[in-house]
Amino acid sequence: MKKIATIAATGLLAFGLGGGSATAQEAASLDELLDMVKQGQAREARENEQRLAEFRRRQSEQQALLNQARNERASLEQRGEQLEELFEENNRKLATAAAELDERLGSLRELFGVLQQVAGDTQSVFQNSLISAQYPDREDFLVELGATMASTTRLASIEDIERLWFEMQRQMTESGKVARFERSVIRANGEETTIPIVRVGAFNLVGDGFYLNYTSETGNVVELQRQPEQARYTDSTDALFDAEQGPVTFGLDPTRGGILAQLVDRPTLRERVDQGGVVGYSIIGLGLLGLLIALVSLFSLVIADRKVSSQLKSDKPNSNNPLGRVLGAYEDNKNVDTATLELKLSEAVLKEAPKLSRGLLFVKVISVVAPLAGLLGTVTGMIKTFQVITLYGAGDPKLMAGGISQALVTTVLGLVVAIPMVLLHTFLQGRSKRILNILQEQSAGIIAEHSEAEHKSAA
Repeated sequence: MKKIATIAATGLLAFGLGGGSATAQEAASLDELLDMVKQGQAREARENEQRLAEFRRRQSEQQALLNQARNERASLEQRGEQLEELFEENNRKLATAAAELDERLGSLRELFGVLQQVAGDTQSVFQNSLISAQYPDREDFLVELGATMASTTRLASIEDIERLWFEMQRQMTESGKVARFERSVIRANGEETTIPIVRVGAFNLVGDGFYLNYTSETGNVVELQRQPEQARYTDSTDALFDAEQGPVTFGLDPTRGGILAQLVDRPTLRERVDQGGVVGYSIIGLGLLGLLIALVSLFSLVIADRKVSSQLKSDKPNSNNPLGRVLGAYEDNKNVDTATLELKLSEAVLKEAPKLSRGLLFVKVISVVAPLAGLLGTVTGMIKTFQVITLYGAGDPKLMAGGISQALVTTVLGLVVAIPMVLLHTFLQGRSKRILNILQEQSAGIIAEHSEAEHKSAA
C-alpha cells in the first residue's frame, strides 16, 4: 500500500513539473525524484543566465546601430542644408543668367517668337503638301528647327533662318510647276517599285496611266486602288506623262484629292445594279424580255407595212401580206351578195388583227409590272433599313445605307424599264393600228364598189 502511494505521488509531481515526466517515471523513490527536480532547476537557471547574457549583448548591438543611424541622420541633415544653400545659389545664378539673356536678346526675342510660329505653321503646310513627296528632307529640318526654338539653351542661326525662307519660297515656286522625278511607289498589288512620276503643282501626282496619292503620315506615295471609271481621266495622265512641252489636256483636281476621291468612290453601273439585289435583277430581266419582244414585234410590223405598201401599188393579190390575204378573200367571194361579202372581209380583217398585235400585250404587261416590282424592292429595302435600326440604332448612317440603296435602286430600275416599255407599246400599237386601218379602208372600199356594181346589175 505504501508503494502504491509512493508511485501515485511520483506521478503527480511529474505531472506538476511538466517537462521531467520521463525522468520522474524512472525515479524509484521520492528522494530520487527530489534530486532530479533540483538538477532540473539548476539546468534551467543556467539556461536563463545564458539567455539574459545574450539579450544584454544584443541590446548593446542595437544601441550601437541606433547611434550609427542618428549620426547618419545628422550627416544627411547637414548635407540637406548644404544642398538647399546650393539650390538657392543656383536659382540666383539662373535668375541672373536669364536677366542677362533678356538684356542681350533685346528685340531679337520677338523675332525668334515669330520665327517659331512661322516654322510651326510651315511644318503643318508641308506635311499636307504633295511637294513633300519630291522633297521629303525639308520636314526633318523644320522639326529640328522647332526643337531648337523651343529650347532655352540654343538659338536659331542665320543659316537656319535663311533655310526656312528658302523652303517657303520653294514651296510657292514648285506649286506652279509640273515636275518629273523618280520615287518609290507602292503599287495597287502591294509591290514597292521605283518609277518616274509627274507632279502637277501641289494638286496631283500621276504615273503612266494612273493617279497616285501621297500619305503624309507615313510619307509614302501609293497608287490608288481604284482609278476613275471614266477613261478620259486616265487617258489625260498618259498625255501628261508623255508630253515634252506645250499645253496638255489634263484632269486636274484643284481640291488636292477631294474630287478624285469622290470619283473613285462613286459606284460603277454594275455596283449600282448589285445594290438592287434579286428584285433589281428581276426588273432588268423583265426589261430585256420586253425589249426583245418589242424588237421582234417592230421587225414584223415593219416588214408587214412594207409589204402592204407594195400591195397597194399592185392589182394582183399576194398572200404574203395582210392586205393581199384580205384581197384574196374578196377574189374568192366576188359572186356573193354585199352583206355576205362584208362579213367575209370583216372575218379576213379580224384574222389579221392578232398577227399585227402579237406581243403588244406582253410589252404592256411588262410596262405595268416593272414599276410594281420597283415598289416591291423599295418596300423590301425599307424593311431591311428598319431591321438595322432596330438592332443597331440610327447613330451610324452607313449601317442603313444598304437598305436605302436597295430601295432607291429598285425604284429607279422599275421606272427605267417601265418608261421605254410604255413608249414602245404606244409606238408599236400605232404601227399596228395603221396597218389595220389600211385593211379596213380597203375592205370598206371593196364593199362599196361591190354594192354599186350589184345595184347597177339589179337596175
